[in-house]
Amino acid sequence: MFGLGMGEIVIVLVVVLLLFGGKKLPQLGSALGQAMTNFKKGLSDGQKEIDDQKKKSELDSSDNSDNKDA
Repeated sequence: MFGLGMGEIVIVLVVVLLLFGGKKLPQLGSALGQAMTNFKKGLSDGQKEIDDQKKKSELDSSDNSDNKDA
């Protein structure tokens, strides 16, 4: 996991527990989860918008080529 062994992960978790305390950790976890969810949603919305623009430009270019043939 990211090049960290089990010992390093335990040390990081202990330091985080000491810095933020037991009461604050669930709030931090919840906030991190919400941030990840919103980030993923933003990425998928952006990708959908890009796909929609590609489809629109493809339709516009095919309409233009149809008009040239007529």
